[in-house]
Amino acid sequence: MRNTVKPKKYLGQHFLKDKNIAKKIVDSLQADNIEDVMEVGAGTGILTGFLLKKNIRLHVIEIDRESVEYLKSHFPELKDNLLNEDFLKFDLSGYFKNKIVAVTGNFPYNISGPVIFKIIEERSVVGEVVGMFQKEVSERITAGPGSKTYGILSVLVQAYFDTEYLFTVNENVFYPPPKVKSGVIRLKRKENKTLSCNEDFFMQIVKTSFNKRRKTLRNSLKSLTSGVNTDNKIFDRRPEQLSTDEFVYLTDLIYNEKV
Repeated sequence: MRNTVKPKKYLGQHFLKDKNIAKKIVDSLQADNIEDVMEVGAGTGILTGFLLKKNIRLHVIEIDRESVEYLKSHFPELKDNLLNEDFLKFDLSGYFKNKIVAVTGNFPYNISGPVIFKIIEERSVVGEVVGMFQKEVSERITAGPGSKTYGILSVLVQAYFDTEYLFTVNENVFYPPPKVKSGVIRLKRKENKTLSCNEDFFMQIVKTSFNKRRKTLRNSLKSLTSGVNTDNKIFDRRPEQLSTDEFVYLTDLIYNEKV
């Protein structure tokens, strides 16, 4: 039986040691009408043990072979639901086939952005997420308009999910301890899986506007508004002042004049 797993820097592994925090994370998972939960990057299984006590079907995906061997020996009840795969390349929609699932995990800081974009991409099957990210990333995801931390990640996530910052986790409860604090958040998918505008252009509008966030939208979006009437007062504003719904409106405004 494998009794230890060596944290690997290249995988961004920081193993949570505090069982009280692990239980608090698992208890934050509401999973309303959701029977299947996927834990991403289980490491040494501190969340896994609590998840197995819930009335759910647990699936664990872990890229680290050493961790997989540890989990196999300590949680044999996982059986075929323990997957030695890369979450970022995994086909959630194909695996779960028309089910709605919840995703949870202590996500490595070095892949926070890709994990979030993967969840957005797989939103047709992901109904809820409870996860731990670097505190700064968690704050950006959950920030509202007008906040200094409100930006691209905030708008793109909040277009499809209701977001909530749950609690902060200190560095000293990990092995090895990271250099920054962590934040646990909850995402609940909205009713709309699609937006009422061209979604590719929406992403382009959001990214372009925040790349020059101190400028008004009239100036920051010049590359996308050639031939478009920008007299509308929304162009007098800066990107951090717009809600997700207003970005949808702005996208439609520009897109409908261009096509």
